[in-house]
Amino acid sequence: MRKTITKLLRLTFTLCALIMGIGMAGYAQTTQPFTVRGIVVDEKGNTVPGASVGVAGTSLGTVAAGDGKFSITLTRPSTLNISFLGMAPKSVVVTSATDNLKITLSQSGRDLAEVIVVGYGTQKKSDVTGSVTSVPKQRLSQLPVTNVLQAIEGSVAGVSVTTTSSVPGSQPAALIRGQNSITATSGPYVVVDGIPLSKTGGSLNDINPNDILSVEVLKDASATAIYGTNGSNGVILITTKRGTVGKPVIRYNGYAGVEDLANILQPRSGAEYVQKYADWLSQTGQKQTNPVPNFGELANYNAGKTTNWIKETTQQGVIQDHNLSISGGSPDVRYFISGDYLNQKGTIKGYNYKRISLRSNLDINVTSFLTIGTSTFITSNNYDGGRANLLLATAMSPYGNLYNADGTYAIYPMNPEQLYVNPLLGLNTTRLSRSTNINGNGYAEIKFPGVLSGLKYRLNAGYTFFPERSASYTGRIANDLNGTASNFAANTNSYTLENILTYARDINKHHFDFTGLYSSQERKYFSTTAGAVGFVNDELGPYNLGAGATQTSASYRDRYGINSQMARINYSYDSRYLLTLTARRDGSSVFGANTDKYGVFPSAALGWNIGNESFLKDSKIVDNLKLRASYGQTGNEAVSVYRTITTDGTARSPFNGISTIGVLPTNLGNSNLKWENTKTANLGVDFSLFKGRIAGTVDAYQNKTNGLLLSRSLPIITGYNNVLENIGRTSNRGIEVTINTRNIQGRDFKWETAVVFSANKNKIVDLYGDGKDDLGNRWFIGKPIGVVYDYKMTGIWQTGQDASTQDPGAKPGDLKFADLNGDGKITADGDRTILGQSTPKWTGGLTNTFHYKNFNLNVFIQTAQGMLKNNPDLNYGDETGRRNTPVAVSYWTPTNGNNTRPALSYNNTRGYGYASDASYTRIKDVTLSYVFGPSVLEKLNLGSMTIYASGRNLHTFTNWIGWDPENNYSTRGSGDWTNNYPLTRTFILGVNVSLR
Repeated sequence: MRKTITKLLRLTFTLCALIMGIGMAGYAQTTQPFTVRGIVVDEKGNTVPGASVGVAGTSLGTVAAGDGKFSITLTRPSTLNISFLGMAPKSVVVTSATDNLKITLSQSGRDLAEVIVVGYGTQKKSDVTGSVTSVPKQRLSQLPVTNVLQAIEGSVAGVSVTTTSSVPGSQPAALIRGQNSITATSGPYVVVDGIPLSKTGGSLNDINPNDILSVEVLKDASATAIYGTNGSNGVILITTKRGTVGKPVIRYNGYAGVEDLANILQPRSGAEYVQKYADWLSQTGQKQTNPVPNFGELANYNAGKTTNWIKETTQQGVIQDHNLSISGGSPDVRYFISGDYLNQKGTIKGYNYKRISLRSNLDINVTSFLTIGTSTFITSNNYDGGRANLLLATAMSPYGNLYNADGTYAIYPMNPEQLYVNPLLGLNTTRLSRSTNINGNGYAEIKFPGVLSGLKYRLNAGYTFFPERSASYTGRIANDLNGTASNFAANTNSYTLENILTYARDINKHHFDFTGLYSSQERKYFSTTAGAVGFVNDELGPYNLGAGATQTSASYRDRYGINSQMARINYSYDSRYLLTLTARRDGSSVFGANTDKYGVFPSAALGWNIGNESFLKDSKIVDNLKLRASYGQTGNEAVSVYRTITTDGTARSPFNGISTIGVLPTNLGNSNLKWENTKTANLGVDFSLFKGRIAGTVDAYQNKTNGLLLSRSLPIITGYNNVLENIGRTSNRGIEVTINTRNIQGRDFKWETAVVFSANKNKIVDLYGDGKDDLGNRWFIGKPIGVVYDYKMTGIWQTGQDASTQDPGAKPGDLKFADLNGDGKITADGDRTILGQSTPKWTGGLTNTFHYKNFNLNVFIQTAQGMLKNNPDLNYGDETGRRNTPVAVSYWTPTNGNNTRPALSYNNTRGYGYASDASYTRIKDVTLSYVFGPSVLEKLNLGSMTIYASGRNLHTFTNWIGWDPENNYSTRGSGDWTNNYPLTRTFILGVNVSLR
């Protein structure tokens, strides 16, 4: 692997040197260049930072700095196109050098000339017929996020981003327009600079947020059908920053701050713990002989010594990020190079994340008709370190022993209780977890001249090498008397080749453009695993598995491939009547021999720019009004490689006293499997009123999916438990609303508001073709895909109440459940019901931005409502007398008559999940920034500078009892405890600065 990386690095540096040489030669060969310097202001004379300044007919351009100033170098008289979101664009002809060009943009919502990225190209926003949303650019800077999905969360209608764990370096889960499939992956397809990131082994953690220029979300079939099977769950298009014409610009963006747990579920204090133990003994009919449960706690109890286990397990988290970039270029060569270092020390001891990334984006006009370029990056992710266990910290007695007499961690703090070990033992383990994403993408684009003007051919090529490695060793001081070591290594190699042909033509008021695609993708994965147990000492760690008494090993390899063809036609008449037709054909290697591996996914969309009609041209109210309608079909592979073929696994068994390897059936293949198919209809309206003071989008959609891949149970006599079949159907519908308003537009004070709202409802239409529910998987026909199915709790049985006619055997302090079928007893068959859905019924976001002179304040509030979740923090089964519990979780006693929480003696033998309302409203982030003016920048000899302070996850309003309603918390023995990492609150200070 090291040799491969070395070769790739040498190749990259050689290519960069060659390109820079070509660039310098190209720069020298241009005609006498001249520089245009100017400033962009609005009608009131306020500067317009971020205004786009482009050269008509070329890809050259730049962006106005923080003081509204720009500089661009030209080789010939040109037309400059200046634009900014929400303002009318302007064109200016320049023929010679100037230092004081002043461009005034007026507030207007009539001309939607903003260009946004769509699949395999760009379009004017006014000509887009599909549902495409751009992430607000202010969300992509000045926020302490390590993953761009964290910035998207709550800010885009129809996109649900859920942070189930805040482990440093973890990636949130994203869902676009709800869930269509029951068992298939529902995450969106991610494309970076035209090349897929999904299915390459990498993740959005590998993309430095500082390098991102824009993010677009494709949601309906018209927008996503061009990605075929990959677009079935929506598409996220990420465009990274590229070089602009002009002298080199050096930028530094950095921040540093602190983190802590946003909410702490405090365990009981010493006195409360002692009282709980006394109450538990009383309720279970036992005689109390000691004030604490275990002999090992007694000394600390007598001495009045307690340990705050949450405090011992956690620490002050620290996060810092430093990004340095340089960009610029000549009219023929443009470059953007950046490097980034991120270091996050978690709030729970032992959790760390370090990321180092390098990026180089190059664009070269080799000739007037040939442009080539690269987009390369290398990202190294490091998650090393043994970790403390927050789950065990909440269980520890305040009178438990943290240390032994010799200063080492006590293995059993509540000795002789051995159900719970010291939560800090993980810090004594060796743990490595690392990955590297080496990504090289390039393109070549030919523009045909003369009679073929408007025709372009583009070749995109991408290669990803993704090695990952993990290792661990647990020894004596971590409660493993034998010593256990493991090593894991994997490599993912993937490539993408895309041939893209585009043609654009204008004939009077008619505009046509065509896009054709032929592409091929392949991914190869190989992994090896080795382990050993039984080491004579702990000195070697995981680095000499041969020293273990018993060794194990395994390896795995797979290959995935997909070939695609696509055609898209866009037509518009006078920018009023719009039509988009798309068809994509995908062939996937995952399907069986008895079916056509190819699927065809067509779509059609219509648009009407009513705002461009003559009867609205002079309207003082309506600036823009566009109606959109689309209908199309997408597919989902919904099955991993080799699931369509029958496979066997190996197993060892004794034969004549010798361990012999045999085979066992593992998967029953189905060579008739085919695509999951989703038909999508979308109606939308885009509007802008009162010169852009009010603008927004409303979309309504309905998806119908059939041929769902589900596991049908088989008789055990077959040797298999189940087999996959295309047998299910679902429906999914919803509405999305986005509204942006400019509430106040004064000279010194401005106030803007952005509101997003999404409501989604899905249901299962059919499962196995027999109209029956699947109780085992909690799937019910006519109900949402994710539901909570359980007993209906109505209270607590109180002293003196008669339970014999409703729940015979129940005693005071037990949970009281509704007898739904009226048979005089509580049974699993007759008294469980659907209590609610596990996904939000609706979500929303509210952003208020205030500007006063050079100060800017941004406040973002997020909400998710209408979901129900089982709450593990309320369920301790038969362990309540052996461990500590949260002080927020009360319990019933004969004297307090609690009617929401059971007695300590209640063992929950029915497995009730304690379903709780998980709705919440959160102050997600608040950012205060100051943009330095031209006079200060002149004195400091800087191009621009912004300083800011930001707080994230500041407060959550919820009725949930627990760490956080969004967090998925594992109980002892039920899951991966390393993900028990609650929501964190972050405060940072940052600066963005560029040199002149």
